[in-house]
Amino acid sequence: MIKMITLLKRKAGMTLREFIDYYEASHRVIGEKYLRGHASRYVRRYLHPIADPASGNIKDAEYDVLMEIWFPDQAAFEAAMEAVTQPEAAREIAEDEARLFDPERRCTFTVEEFESDM
Repeated sequence: MIKMITLLKRKAGMTLREFIDYYEASHRVIGEKYLRGHASRYVRRYLHPIADPASGNIKDAEYDVLMEIWFPDQAAFEAAMEAVTQPEAAREIAEDEARLFDPERRCTFTVEEFESDM
């Protein structure tokens, strides 16, 4: 199993609610279009800052969403990466991302997980 996570920040001028609504109504659909058949899970985790217990201040989050995509194996991961870099897919994705994300605030990782029994 391969898990990829991406941290993303919304474009300036968008509220968090506008960001979530657009992502779920539009950008998610594009992701599903190109990930279907390759990924086994595609999850968006929206980050809602909470007040600091000591000061009561709420700091603006550096990122607004943690996107997670699971792939059953390396071959599926590579096939998905090839699919999203085909010219038509890359253009569609880039055009939609320009409406939604701050291009300077994107970090993508693969994840090695360890879980504790609780």
